[in-house]
Amino acid sequence: MRRTVFFLPTLRETPKEAEIVSHRLMLRAGMVRQASAGIYSWLPLGYKVLRRIEAIVREEQDRAGCQEVLMPTIQSADLWLKSGRYNDYGPEMLRIRDRHDRDMLYGPTNEELITDIFGESCRSYRDVPKLLYHIQWKFRDEVRPRFGVMRGREFLMKDAYSFDVDFEGAKRSYNKMFAAYLRTFARMGLKAIPMEADTGPIGGNLSHEFIILADTGESEVFCHQNFIDFDVLSEAIDYDDDLEPMVRHWTELYARTDEKHDQTVFEAEVPEDKRVHRRGIEVGHIFYFGTKYSDPLGARVTLTDGSEQPVHMGSYGIGVSRLVGGIIEASHDEDGIVWPDSVAPFGVGLINLKVADEACVVACDGAYRQLVEAGLEPLYDDRDESAGAKFADMDLIGLPWQLIVGPRGLKNGVVELKRRASGEREELSLESAMARLTEGRG
Repeated sequence: MRRTVFFLPTLRETPKEAEIVSHRLMLRAGMVRQASAGIYSWLPLGYKVLRRIEAIVREEQDRAGCQEVLMPTIQSADLWLKSGRYNDYGPEMLRIRDRHDRDMLYGPTNEELITDIFGESCRSYRDVPKLLYHIQWKFRDEVRPRFGVMRGREFLMKDAYSFDVDFEGAKRSYNKMFAAYLRTFARMGLKAIPMEADTGPIGGNLSHEFIILADTGESEVFCHQNFIDFDVLSEAIDYDDDLEPMVRHWTELYARTDEKHDQTVFEAEVPEDKRVHRRGIEVGHIFYFGTKYSDPLGARVTLTDGSEQPVHMGSYGIGVSRLVGGIIEASHDEDGIVWPDSVAPFGVGLINLKVADEACVVACDGAYRQLVEAGLEPLYDDRDESAGAKFADMDLIGLPWQLIVGPRGLKNGVVELKRRASGEREELSLESAMARLTEGRG
Protein backbone atom coordinates (compact mmCIF):
# COMPACT_ATOMS: atom_id res chain seq x y z
CA MET A 1 0.00 0.00 0.00
CA ARG A 2 1.27 3.46 -0.91
CA ARG A 3 1.18 6.01 1.87
CA THR A 4 -0.22 8.62 -0.51
CA VAL A 5 -3.25 6.35 -0.99
CA PHE A 6 -3.61 4.78 2.46
CA PHE A 7 -6.01 6.47 4.88
CA LEU A 8 -3.80 7.04 7.93
CA PRO A 9 -4.74 10.20 9.86
CA THR A 10 -1.88 10.32 12.38
CA LEU A 11 -1.78 12.97 15.09
CA ARG A 12 1.26 14.81 16.44
CA GLU A 13 -0.41 15.78 19.70
CA THR A 14 -2.10 13.41 22.14
CA PRO A 15 -5.85 14.05 22.58
CA LYS A 16 -6.58 15.14 26.13
CA GLU A 17 -9.14 12.35 26.73
CA ALA A 18 -6.50 9.61 26.34
CA GLU A 19 -5.45 8.41 29.81
CA ILE A 20 -3.28 5.34 29.12
CA VAL A 21 -0.52 4.47 26.67
CA SER A 22 -2.56 2.27 24.34
CA HIS A 23 -5.37 4.81 24.04
CA ARG A 24 -2.90 7.61 23.31
CA LEU A 25 -0.99 5.63 20.70
CA MET A 26 -4.07 4.19 18.98
CA LEU A 27 -5.45 7.70 18.51
CA ARG A 28 -2.13 9.19 17.43
CA ALA A 29 -1.40 6.30 15.03
CA GLY A 30 -4.76 6.75 13.31
CA MET A 31 -6.05 3.33 14.33
CA VAL A 32 -9.40 4.33 15.84
CA ARG A 33 -11.66 7.33 16.30
CA GLN A 34 -14.29 7.68 18.99
CA ALA A 35 -17.88 7.66 17.73
CA SER A 36 -19.44 8.13 21.18
CA ALA A 37 -18.50 7.29 24.75
CA GLY A 38 -16.88 3.85 24.78
CA ILE A 39 -17.67 3.18 21.09
CA TYR A 40 -15.01 3.40 18.38
CA SER A 41 -14.72 3.31 14.62
CA TRP A 42 -11.81 1.17 13.48
CA LEU A 43 -9.78 2.87 10.76
CA PRO A 44 -7.74 0.89 8.19
CA LEU A 45 -4.54 0.52 10.24
CA GLY A 46 -6.36 -0.51 13.41
CA TYR A 47 -8.73 -2.79 11.56
CA LYS A 48 -5.85 -4.66 9.93
CA VAL A 49 -4.37 -5.38 13.37
CA LEU A 50 -7.79 -6.42 14.68
CA ARG A 51 -8.21 -8.88 11.80
CA ARG A 52 -4.74 -10.39 12.33
CA ILE A 53 -5.50 -10.99 16.00
CA GLU A 54 -8.87 -12.44 15.08
CA ALA A 55 -7.20 -14.81 12.58
CA ILE A 56 -4.82 -16.19 15.23
CA VAL A 57 -7.67 -16.68 17.68
CA ARG A 58 -9.71 -18.48 15.01
CA GLU A 59 -6.83 -20.74 13.94
CA GLU A 60 -6.15 -21.86 17.51
CA GLN A 61 -9.83 -22.48 18.25
CA ASP A 62 -10.09 -24.61 15.11
CA ARG A 63 -6.89 -26.42 16.06
CA ALA A 64 -8.39 -27.33 19.44
CA GLY A 65 -11.45 -28.86 17.78
CA CYS A 66 -13.88 -25.95 18.11
CA GLN A 67 -16.42 -25.35 15.37
CA GLU A 68 -17.31 -21.79 14.40
CA VAL A 69 -20.85 -20.44 14.32
CA LEU A 70 -22.17 -16.90 14.14
CA MET A 71 -24.93 -15.76 16.45
CA PRO A 72 -26.82 -12.45 16.16
CA THR A 73 -25.99 -9.33 18.12
CA ILE A 74 -29.68 -8.76 18.98
CA GLN A 75 -31.31 -11.45 21.12
CA SER A 76 -34.83 -12.11 22.34
CA ALA A 77 -35.40 -11.56 26.04
CA ASP A 78 -37.37 -14.83 26.27
CA LEU A 79 -34.33 -17.07 26.75
CA TRP A 80 -32.85 -14.71 29.33
CA LEU A 81 -36.12 -14.78 31.26
CA LYS A 82 -35.95 -18.58 31.28
CA SER A 83 -32.40 -18.60 32.60
CA GLY A 84 -33.25 -15.97 35.22
CA ARG A 85 -30.61 -13.50 34.05
CA TYR A 86 -32.79 -10.93 32.27
CA ASN A 87 -33.72 -9.05 35.44
CA ASP A 88 -30.54 -9.90 37.32
CA TYR A 89 -27.94 -8.81 34.77
CA GLY A 90 -28.11 -5.13 35.66
CA PRO A 91 -27.99 -1.83 33.76
CA GLU A 92 -24.98 -2.94 31.68
CA MET A 93 -27.42 -4.82 29.45
CA LEU A 94 -28.95 -2.63 26.73
CA ARG A 95 -32.64 -3.51 26.67
CA ILE A 96 -34.74 -2.53 23.67
CA ARG A 97 -38.16 -3.21 22.14
CA ASP A 98 -38.95 -3.88 18.51
CA ARG A 99 -41.92 -2.44 16.58
CA HIS A 100 -44.12 -5.29 17.79
CA ASP A 101 -43.36 -4.34 21.41
CA ARG A 102 -41.28 -7.49 22.02
CA ASP A 103 -38.50 -7.28 24.59
CA MET A 104 -35.08 -7.61 22.96
CA LEU A 105 -31.50 -6.95 24.03
CA TYR A 106 -28.11 -6.22 22.53
CA GLY A 107 -26.16 -9.30 23.57
CA PRO A 108 -23.50 -8.81 26.27
CA THR A 109 -22.77 -12.57 26.09
CA ASN A 110 -24.27 -15.70 24.52
CA GLU A 111 -24.73 -18.52 27.05
CA GLU A 112 -28.52 -18.59 26.68
CA LEU A 113 -28.61 -18.52 22.90
CA ILE A 114 -25.92 -21.16 22.33
CA THR A 115 -27.54 -23.44 24.94
CA ASP A 116 -30.87 -23.14 23.13
CA ILE A 117 -29.23 -23.91 19.77
CA PHE A 118 -27.53 -27.00 21.18
CA GLY A 119 -30.63 -28.17 23.06
CA GLU A 120 -32.82 -27.93 19.97
CA SER A 121 -30.47 -30.13 17.93
CA CYS A 122 -28.66 -32.55 20.25
CA ARG A 123 -30.57 -35.14 22.28
CA SER A 124 -28.25 -38.10 22.82
CA TYR A 125 -25.02 -38.77 24.70
CA ARG A 126 -23.64 -39.57 21.24
CA ASP A 127 -23.96 -35.87 20.36
CA VAL A 128 -21.36 -34.82 22.89
CA PRO A 129 -18.73 -33.60 23.41
CA LYS A 130 -19.12 -30.45 21.33
CA LEU A 131 -17.11 -27.23 21.28
CA LEU A 132 -18.72 -24.26 19.53
CA TYR A 133 -17.46 -20.69 19.23
CA HIS A 134 -18.08 -17.43 17.50
CA ILE A 135 -16.38 -14.05 17.15
CA GLN A 136 -18.95 -11.30 17.46
CA TRP A 137 -19.46 -7.74 18.63
CA LYS A 138 -20.85 -7.36 22.14
CA PHE A 139 -22.29 -4.40 24.01
CA ARG A 140 -22.17 -3.68 27.73
CA ASP A 141 -23.32 -0.28 28.90
CA GLU A 142 -20.40 0.51 31.21
CA VAL A 143 -21.22 3.27 33.65
CA ARG A 144 -17.85 4.92 32.99
CA PRO A 145 -16.18 3.67 29.82
CA ARG A 146 -12.51 4.65 29.67
CA PHE A 147 -9.06 3.65 28.49
CA GLY A 148 -10.13 3.45 24.84
CA VAL A 149 -10.70 -0.10 23.59
CA MET A 150 -9.48 -1.52 26.90
CA ARG A 151 -12.75 -0.72 28.62
CA GLY A 152 -15.28 0.28 26.00
CA ARG A 153 -18.99 -0.35 25.70
CA GLU A 154 -18.86 -2.08 22.30
CA PHE A 155 -16.15 -4.71 21.84
CA LEU A 156 -15.22 -7.70 19.69
CA MET A 157 -15.10 -10.95 21.61
CA LYS A 158 -14.45 -14.61 20.96
CA ASP A 159 -16.69 -16.72 23.12
CA ALA A 160 -16.65 -20.50 23.02
CA TYR A 161 -18.92 -22.99 24.77
CA SER A 162 -18.38 -26.64 25.61
CA PHE A 163 -21.06 -29.33 25.99
CA ASP A 164 -20.27 -32.60 27.76
CA VAL A 165 -22.16 -35.45 29.35
CA ASP A 166 -20.55 -35.09 32.80
CA PHE A 167 -17.96 -33.22 34.84
CA GLU A 168 -15.03 -35.38 33.70
CA GLY A 169 -15.86 -34.66 30.08
CA ALA A 170 -16.28 -30.97 30.84
CA LYS A 171 -12.85 -30.91 32.48
CA ARG A 172 -11.26 -32.37 29.34
CA SER A 173 -12.87 -29.61 27.26
CA TYR A 174 -11.68 -27.05 29.79
CA ASN A 175 -8.11 -28.32 29.51
CA LYS A 176 -8.24 -28.08 25.73
CA MET A 177 -9.18 -24.42 26.00
CA PHE A 178 -6.53 -23.83 28.66
CA ALA A 179 -3.82 -25.10 26.30
CA ALA A 180 -5.31 -23.29 23.29
CA TYR A 181 -5.27 -19.99 25.16
CA LEU A 182 -1.59 -20.27 26.06
CA ARG A 183 -0.77 -20.97 22.40
CA THR A 184 -3.01 -18.15 21.17
CA PHE A 185 -1.34 -15.46 23.25
CA ALA A 186 2.17 -16.83 22.64
CA ARG A 187 1.62 -16.55 18.89
CA MET A 188 0.91 -12.85 19.41
CA GLY A 189 4.26 -12.37 21.10
CA LEU A 190 2.68 -12.24 24.55
CA LYS A 191 3.43 -14.09 27.76
CA ALA A 192 0.06 -15.00 29.28
CA ILE A 193 -0.11 -16.11 32.90
CA PRO A 194 -3.14 -18.25 33.86
CA MET A 195 -4.38 -17.14 37.26
CA GLU A 196 -6.93 -19.05 39.29
CA ALA A 197 -10.06 -16.89 39.42
CA ASP A 198 -13.16 -16.62 41.56
CA THR A 199 -16.19 -18.22 39.90
CA GLY A 200 -18.55 -16.01 41.89
CA PRO A 201 -22.23 -17.04 41.85
CA ILE A 202 -21.55 -19.61 39.10
CA GLY A 203 -19.81 -21.90 41.58
CA GLY A 204 -17.43 -24.77 40.93
CA ASN A 205 -13.65 -24.78 41.15
CA LEU A 206 -12.60 -24.40 37.51
CA SER A 207 -11.93 -20.82 36.51
CA HIS A 208 -8.83 -19.08 35.19
CA GLU A 209 -8.09 -15.57 34.01
CA PHE A 210 -5.30 -15.13 31.47
CA ILE A 211 -3.18 -12.08 32.20
CA ILE A 212 -0.55 -10.75 29.81
CA LEU A 213 2.49 -9.13 31.34
CA ALA A 214 2.66 -5.35 30.92
CA ASP A 215 4.31 -2.77 33.17
CA THR A 216 1.21 -0.58 32.87
CA GLY A 217 -1.19 -3.40 33.83
CA GLU A 218 -3.76 -3.02 36.60
CA SER A 219 -3.44 -6.56 38.02
CA GLU A 220 -0.64 -8.02 40.14
CA VAL A 221 0.91 -11.27 38.94
CA PHE A 222 3.05 -13.60 41.02
CA CYS A 223 4.59 -16.55 39.22
CA HIS A 224 7.59 -18.85 38.92
CA GLN A 225 10.47 -17.62 36.76
CA ASN A 226 10.26 -20.91 34.85
CA PHE A 227 6.86 -19.86 33.53
CA ILE A 228 8.31 -16.60 32.19
CA ASP A 229 11.05 -18.58 30.44
CA PHE A 230 8.70 -21.32 29.22
CA ASP A 231 7.94 -21.44 25.47
CA VAL A 232 4.52 -23.02 25.06
CA LEU A 233 4.86 -23.04 21.26
CA SER A 234 7.68 -25.57 21.57
CA GLU A 235 5.27 -28.04 23.19
CA ALA A 236 3.65 -30.71 21.01
CA ILE A 237 0.02 -30.53 22.14
CA ASP A 238 -2.22 -33.45 21.26
CA TYR A 239 -5.74 -32.15 21.74
CA ASP A 240 -7.18 -35.65 21.51
CA ASP A 241 -5.10 -36.76 24.48
CA ASP A 242 -5.72 -36.18 28.18
CA LEU A 243 -4.20 -32.75 28.85
CA GLU A 244 -4.68 -32.92 32.62
CA PRO A 245 -0.99 -33.63 33.50
CA MET A 246 0.22 -30.85 31.20
CA VAL A 247 -2.25 -28.30 32.56
CA ARG A 248 -1.44 -29.31 36.14
CA HIS A 249 2.27 -28.75 35.45
CA TRP A 250 1.61 -25.29 34.01
CA THR A 251 -0.60 -24.24 36.92
CA GLU A 252 2.08 -25.22 39.41
CA LEU A 253 4.22 -22.42 38.01
CA TYR A 254 1.87 -19.54 38.83
CA ALA A 255 0.51 -18.01 41.98
CA ARG A 256 -2.54 -16.10 43.05
CA THR A 257 -3.21 -13.41 45.58
CA ASP A 258 -5.38 -14.48 48.48
CA GLU A 259 -7.58 -11.39 48.85
CA LYS A 260 -9.08 -12.54 52.17
CA HIS A 261 -5.71 -12.83 53.87
CA ASP A 262 -3.82 -10.32 51.69
CA GLN A 263 -1.01 -12.72 50.94
CA THR A 264 0.48 -14.50 47.97
CA VAL A 265 -0.36 -18.18 47.73
CA PHE A 266 1.75 -20.31 45.38
CA GLU A 267 0.19 -23.40 43.85
CA ALA A 268 3.43 -25.26 44.55
CA GLU A 269 6.40 -24.54 46.76
CA VAL A 270 8.45 -21.96 44.86
CA PRO A 271 11.97 -20.97 45.92
CA GLU A 272 12.09 -17.32 46.91
CA ASP A 273 14.71 -16.48 44.30
CA LYS A 274 12.41 -17.86 41.59
CA ARG A 275 9.37 -15.81 42.56
CA VAL A 276 8.48 -13.13 40.02
CA HIS A 277 6.25 -10.16 40.80
CA ARG A 278 4.95 -8.35 37.72
CA ARG A 279 1.91 -6.43 36.52
CA GLY A 280 -0.52 -7.52 33.85
CA ILE A 281 -3.77 -7.08 31.92
CA GLU A 282 -6.59 -9.60 31.73
CA VAL A 283 -7.36 -10.62 28.14
CA GLY A 284 -9.14 -13.96 28.57
CA HIS A 285 -11.28 -15.89 31.02
CA ILE A 286 -12.37 -19.53 31.05
CA PHE A 287 -14.69 -21.26 33.46
CA TYR A 288 -16.85 -24.31 33.98
CA PHE A 289 -20.44 -23.68 35.11
CA GLY A 290 -21.96 -27.15 34.99
CA THR A 291 -25.72 -27.21 34.36
CA LYS A 292 -26.45 -23.56 35.24
CA TYR A 293 -27.92 -22.88 31.79
CA SER A 294 -28.63 -26.32 30.39
CA ASP A 295 -31.01 -27.19 33.23
CA PRO A 296 -33.45 -24.25 32.97
CA LEU A 297 -33.19 -24.11 29.16
CA GLY A 298 -33.78 -27.84 28.68
CA ALA A 299 -30.50 -28.81 27.00
CA ARG A 300 -30.58 -32.50 27.95
CA VAL A 301 -29.18 -35.69 26.52
CA THR A 302 -30.43 -39.27 26.85
CA LEU A 303 -27.97 -41.69 28.48
CA THR A 304 -27.40 -45.37 27.71
CA ASP A 305 -29.91 -46.41 30.38
CA GLY A 306 -32.62 -44.22 28.84
CA SER A 307 -32.53 -41.53 31.51
CA GLU A 308 -32.01 -37.86 30.70
CA GLN A 309 -29.70 -35.32 32.24
CA PRO A 310 -28.69 -31.73 31.48
CA VAL A 311 -25.32 -31.34 29.76
CA HIS A 312 -22.32 -29.90 31.58
CA MET A 313 -21.05 -26.68 30.07
CA GLY A 314 -18.12 -24.30 30.10
CA SER A 315 -17.56 -20.82 28.70
CA TYR A 316 -14.33 -19.42 27.24
CA GLY A 317 -13.84 -15.77 26.35
CA ILE A 318 -11.08 -13.76 24.69
CA GLY A 319 -11.31 -9.99 24.30
CA VAL A 320 -10.21 -9.66 20.67
CA SER A 321 -10.50 -5.87 20.45
CA ARG A 322 -9.13 -5.49 23.99
CA LEU A 323 -6.04 -7.42 22.86
CA VAL A 324 -5.14 -4.63 20.43
CA GLY A 325 -4.76 -2.27 23.35
CA GLY A 326 -3.21 -4.97 25.53
CA ILE A 327 -0.46 -5.71 23.01
CA ILE A 328 0.38 -2.01 22.77
CA GLU A 329 0.53 -1.74 26.57
CA ALA A 330 2.96 -4.67 26.59
CA SER A 331 4.99 -3.58 23.55
CA HIS A 332 5.78 0.10 23.05
CA ASP A 333 8.53 2.66 23.65
CA GLU A 334 8.76 6.44 23.83
CA ASP A 335 8.51 6.72 20.04
CA GLY A 336 5.39 4.65 19.55
CA ILE A 337 4.03 1.14 19.08
CA VAL A 338 6.30 -1.89 18.59
CA TRP A 339 4.16 -4.56 16.90
CA PRO A 340 5.10 -8.24 17.16
CA ASP A 341 5.55 -9.60 13.63
CA SER A 342 2.48 -11.84 13.83
CA VAL A 343 -0.05 -9.04 14.35
CA ALA A 344 1.63 -6.09 12.58
CA PRO A 345 -0.64 -4.32 10.07
CA PHE A 346 2.19 -4.28 7.50
CA GLY A 347 5.39 -6.31 7.43
CA VAL A 348 7.75 -3.57 6.24
CA GLY A 349 7.75 0.20 6.13
CA LEU A 350 9.49 1.31 2.91
CA ILE A 351 10.70 4.92 3.15
CA ASN A 352 11.71 6.99 0.14
CA LEU A 353 13.72 9.86 1.58
CA LYS A 354 13.56 11.96 -1.61
CA VAL A 355 10.61 11.41 -3.92
CA ALA A 356 12.01 13.95 -6.41
CA ASP A 357 15.12 11.83 -6.99
CA GLU A 358 14.71 9.45 -9.94
CA ALA A 359 17.17 6.86 -8.60
CA CYS A 360 15.29 6.72 -5.29
CA VAL A 361 11.96 6.28 -7.07
CA VAL A 362 13.28 3.49 -9.29
CA ALA A 363 14.90 1.66 -6.35
CA CYS A 364 11.82 2.02 -4.11
CA ASP A 365 9.34 1.02 -6.81
CA GLY A 366 11.37 -2.12 -7.52
CA ALA A 367 11.70 -2.99 -3.83
CA TYR A 368 7.97 -2.39 -3.34
CA ARG A 369 7.08 -4.85 -6.10
CA GLN A 370 9.40 -7.51 -4.66
CA LEU A 371 8.02 -7.09 -1.16
CA VAL A 372 4.45 -7.39 -2.41
CA GLU A 373 5.31 -10.52 -4.40
CA ALA A 374 6.96 -12.01 -1.29
CA GLY A 375 3.75 -11.48 0.69
CA LEU A 376 5.30 -8.99 3.12
CA GLU A 377 2.60 -6.34 2.66
CA PRO A 378 4.79 -3.21 2.66
CA LEU A 379 3.61 0.28 3.49
CA TYR A 380 5.46 2.50 1.00
CA ASP A 381 5.91 6.06 2.25
CA ASP A 382 6.03 7.89 -1.07
CA ARG A 383 4.84 11.24 0.33
CA ASP A 384 6.60 14.50 -0.36
CA GLU A 385 7.40 15.02 3.31
CA SER A 386 10.57 15.60 5.32
CA ALA A 387 12.68 12.64 6.38
CA GLY A 388 12.00 13.49 10.02
CA ALA A 389 8.23 13.34 9.53
CA LYS A 390 8.50 9.97 7.77
CA PHE A 391 10.74 8.49 10.46
CA ALA A 392 8.44 9.74 13.22
CA ASP A 393 5.35 8.26 11.56
CA MET A 394 7.01 4.89 10.95
CA ASP A 395 8.19 4.67 14.55
CA LEU A 396 4.74 5.70 15.77
CA ILE A 397 2.86 2.98 13.86
CA GLY A 398 5.47 0.40 14.85
CA LEU A 399 5.98 -1.83 11.79
CA PRO A 400 8.57 -4.59 12.44
CA TRP A 401 11.01 -3.46 9.73
CA GLN A 402 11.91 -0.18 8.05
CA LEU A 403 13.70 -0.16 4.70
CA ILE A 404 15.12 3.32 4.16
CA VAL A 405 16.24 4.45 0.70
CA GLY A 406 17.99 7.79 0.14
CA PRO A 407 20.08 9.39 -2.63
CA ARG A 408 23.29 9.53 -0.59
CA GLY A 409 23.10 5.85 0.31
CA LEU A 410 22.28 4.77 -3.23
CA LYS A 411 25.36 6.60 -4.51
CA ASN A 412 27.37 4.43 -2.11
CA GLY A 413 25.45 1.30 -3.11
CA VAL A 414 23.64 0.89 0.21
CA VAL A 415 20.25 1.28 1.89
CA GLU A 416 19.42 1.19 5.57
CA LEU A 417 17.49 -1.60 7.29
CA LYS A 418 16.06 -0.94 10.75
CA ARG A 419 14.52 -3.43 13.16
CA ARG A 420 11.84 -1.52 15.07
CA ALA A 421 11.89 -3.68 18.22
CA SER A 422 15.62 -3.33 18.91
CA GLY A 423 16.30 -0.08 17.06
CA GLU A 424 19.25 -1.80 15.38
CA ARG A 425 20.22 -0.20 12.04
CA GLU A 426 22.37 -1.74 9.34
CA GLU A 427 23.68 -0.44 6.03
CA LEU A 428 23.81 -3.01 3.24
CA SER A 429 23.10 -3.36 -0.44
CA LEU A 430 19.50 -3.23 -1.57
CA GLU A 431 19.79 -6.81 -2.81
CA SER A 432 21.06 -7.99 0.58
CA ALA A 433 18.34 -6.09 2.39
CA MET A 434 15.67 -7.64 0.20
CA ALA A 435 17.16 -11.10 0.74
CA ARG A 436 17.07 -10.51 4.52
CA LEU A 437 13.44 -9.44 4.47
CA THR A 438 12.17 -12.13 2.09
CA GLU A 439 14.20 -15.00 3.49
CA GLY A 440 12.05 -18.11 3.86
CA ARG A 441 9.14 -16.61 1.88
CA GLY A 442 7.55 -17.51 -1.42
